[in-house]
Amino acid sequence: MKKLLLAFILALAGFNLYYSGHEQPQSTNHQIQTLSRAENSDARIADAYANHQSNLQIKGNGTVLKILPDDNYGSRHQKFIVKLDSGHSLLIAHNIDIAPKITALKRGDRIEFNGEYEWNRRGGIIHWTHHDPDASHVPGWLLHNGRKYQ
Repeated sequence: MKKLLLAFILALAGFNLYYSGHEQPQSTNHQIQTLSRAENSDARIADAYANHQSNLQIKGNGTVLKILPDDNYGSRHQKFIVKLDSGHSLLIAHNIDIAPKITALKRGDRIEFNGEYEWNRRGGIIHWTHHDPDASHVPGWLLHNGRKYQ
């Protein structure tokens, strides 16, 4: 019995070692890794981008580079591109069916965000920048000109 248990543990360790270097499938649930304040930086976003990571709750800030038309299909989203101080750019998709739209937003404005990072080949998306009516997801927000939108 002890030999069988030892063989099982060794097989499990080998399996974990083999798959630790391979890309894992995306989780379909909303388990989020919340990052410490020190990790909420441009460098952490760049690392998440380089490693194709998603489902990361991240705080950050940047300059509005471009304002895109609202997405009015399904849940409506205000969309704009933010350039971080590192030069990395992100799409912000802010659900305006749940949170107020930032009507005074314009190119060149500084904005802070707290939301969920999702990898894509263009730099990534920040969404869940609002409270969760069901209280099952980490709440997010946008901060623009001293006003919090959540």
